[in-house]
Amino acid sequence: MTSTHIYPGTELGLFAEARNWKQYTAQTLSPYLRGRILEVGAGLGSMTRVLCTGRETSWICLEPDPQMAETLRKAVKSGSLPAICQIENGILRDIAALAPFDVILYVDVLEHIADDVREVHEARDLLAVGGRLIVLSPAFQWFFTEFDLAIGHYRRYNKKSMTALTSPGLRLHRCLYLDSVGLLASLANKLFLKSAQPDPRQIQFWDHYMVPLSRVCDRLVLHAWGRSIVGIWGRDECAY
Repeated sequence: MTSTHIYPGTELGLFAEARNWKQYTAQTLSPYLRGRILEVGAGLGSMTRVLCTGRETSWICLEPDPQMAETLRKAVKSGSLPAICQIENGILRDIAALAPFDVILYVDVLEHIADDVREVHEARDLLAVGGRLIVLSPAFQWFFTEFDLAIGHYRRYNKKSMTALTSPGLRLHRCLYLDSVGLLASLANKLFLKSAQPDPRQIQFWDHYMVPLSRVCDRLVLHAWGRSIVGIWGRDECAY
C-alpha cells in the first residue's frame, strides 16, 4: 500500500521564484548528482527543475502528497520537468524495490520528518555502495518560529545535530552552512521586526540582494554559519 501525506505548508509557492537561491543551491549540490537519483519530497518540482539536467541515469521524484505528485506528473507531461523524471507517490518504503540509488537527496525536507534518524537509516539501506546521501535544511534551532511550526517543521539543524544523524555504514564527508548574510537578516528579524512569516517583498529582497552577497561572504567566513546547512554522506563498503 502506498503511503500518502497531505503537506500542510504554504511556503512552496512563496519561495518558488527565489532564483538566485536555487542557483546557489544547485552550484553547491550539482557536483555530487550523478547516476540514479532519488529526490525525496520533490514538492512542486521547483528544485528539480534546477538540479535535474536530464543527463542523469534516472531521476525519481518521490512525493508523499498525492496532489503534488499529480502536479509533478503533469509537469513532466507538459515538458516543464525533464522527461527523465519518474514520479512516485509515497515514502521510502514504497519505492524500496527501485533501489539501489547513487544519490538520495533531501532539499528542505528532512526537517519535516518526525523520526529523522530512522529516515536516514532507511535511506542508507537504499544507497548503492559509494553512493551519496545529501541533506539541505534550515539551520539553528534558535531561529525556530511559529512559521516553522505552521509549515510542518519539527526542528532546525546545526553541525552537531546534523553530524549526529550519521548512521553506521555512512561517513560524513561535508557539513557546511550556506547564506551567511541571510542568517544575519533572520537574526535582525527575530530581535527587532519579529515577523512571523516573510512576505513576497522580503523574499524578493533576500533573493535579489542578500543571496548574491552570501555567495561571496560564505567563502570568506569558510561556511562557518548560515541560514541553511548541508550535510553530505557517503555509504561505505563496511558491514553494519
